[in-house]
Amino acid sequence: QVQLVESGGGLVQTGGARRHSCAASGRSISSYSMGWFRQAPGKEREAVAAVTSAGSGTYYADSVKGRFTISRDNAKNTVYLHMNSLNHEDTAVYYCAGRPAVVRFGSVWFRVSEYDFWGQGTQVTVSS
Repeated sequence: QVQLVESGGGLVQTGGARRHSCAASGRSISSYSMGWFRQAPGKEREAVAAVTSAGSGTYYADSVKGRFTISRDNAKNTVYLHMNSLNHEDTAVYYCAGRPAVVRFGSVWFRVSEYDFWGQGTQVTVSS
């Protein structure tokens, strides 16, 4: 079983940057596709970005494309989310999640139900 622990949350000013880390333990995540989701108060959890098991494929929500970058270091069993040009709409709890790699991942990466294990989340608040 894989345990995920996110870090990197906090208070950041509008236009600022932040990097989330998702450290996995229990087993290697090298055969897992990984994703980042977020949930703002009163809203449903939504997909932000995802990366294939080897890191060769990445996917982004339209709202973060060009501002956020997902990456992974399988040697460190860690996934990252680099966030730039943050705005108030990015305020949310950010979650890391994973699932076994599948060929169809590109067509399902954004679905919450596709992921088997989740972290506890880390809060990001963007303030002016």
